[in-house]
Parts: sequence; C-alpha cells; structure tokens
Amino acid sequence: MATARRPLRSTTVVLGGMGLLAAALAACSSEPDKRCVDRDSYNLAKGYKVVSDKNCKSTSVKSSVNGAWYYGGKKKSGWVDGGSFTKPSKGSGSSDDDDSHGTGVHRGGFGGGKGSSGG
Repeated sequence: MATARRPLRSTTVVLGGMGLLAAALAACSSEPDKRCVDRDSYNLAKGYKVVSDKNCKSTSVKSSVNGAWYYGGKKKSGWVDGGSFTKPSKGSGSSDDDDSHGTGVHRGGFGGGKGSSGG
C-alpha cells in the first residue's frame, strides 16, 4: 500500500516571492530617486559629485560643499548625470485628463496639439 507524499513548501520560493513584492513596491513608491550632490562639482564627462545626505538636509552645517538634491540620472563611481535639480511632479506626463488621444504631455512644436492646422 503506497502512501501519498505531502508536497513540501520551499522557503526559497516564499523568500523569492517576497523579494519580488518588495521590488515592485519600491518601483511604485511616491518618492522620486534623489541624491545629494555638490552643485559646484559639475564635470562635463562625469556630472555632479554625490556627497553625504547631511549636506542637503541642514542649512546650518558649515561645509565647503554646496549640497542640493538631484533627482533621477544615472550614478557611476560616486558621480551622477542625466537628472535634474527640479523635483518631478507626481504623475507627470501620465494623465489622460485633457488628452483624448492618450499621448500624454504636448510640448509644442510644428503642428503639435489639438486643433492645429499644421501649416
């Protein structure tokens, strides 16, 4: 007489699922990717030098660093480039409230926008 085997639950699968959930939640967070940089350190090839967050959190810190928050961009070897000092607005470019074509934000240009003749 054969006994039925009970399937074992793998902790690897459970932990892997938790990791995916954490990654998905982090990707959907409302806080944009930001880094504290030295505004005076710009280098054409590298961008801005990333510095300690304390240089951006307090104005009373006496430092030779002109710290400011830098949003987005790509970080490489302690430098970041391709972002902006302007904090992105929530949902920027993703709303179809006033756009029946579902194309997002119109920024002008030749023949752009609703009702233009394109001439």
